[in-house]
Amino acid sequence: MRTLLTTSAVAILLAAATPALAQTSMTGGTGGSAAAGGTSASTVGTGGTSTSATGRTGSSIAAGGSAAAVDGKAKTGVSMNKGNGPVMNSNARAQAHEGGTFSRSHTRTKVKAGEEVGSTTKTMSHVPGSKPTMSRTTTTAR
Repeated sequence: MRTLLTTSAVAILLAAATPALAQTSMTGGTGGSAAAGGTSASTVGTGGTSTSATGRTGSSIAAGGSAAAVDGKAKTGVSMNKGNGPVMNSNARAQAHEGGTFSRSHTRTKVKAGEEVGSTTKTMSHVPGSKPTMSRTTTTAR
């Protein structure tokens, strides 16, 4: 059995230019799994941002994934970057396949410091001769 596990986390503190009157915090994230035959794939993404009463903002983002296949191949990948200005992005992918049977999961998370946390997970699995099974989960906190 081949199993692959990747986890990554980044925490970045960002300073906001405009003061806030009250402390505000928001968190969010999504995750999902797919399985078919002897394959499985899972991903997760989460983030948070908080602004203090003095206007300082701190944000964090994390993502991970795992994939497994009894006799096939499995791979995962996680990437994170600090986008333009106060934006952080993560992208987690996992997939496993054995012949025509496969499972995959993909999670994207975005944190805009002091303003928004959003995450979307898409999963899919398929066994030849049957319809693919798909799902999508999205959350947004503002």
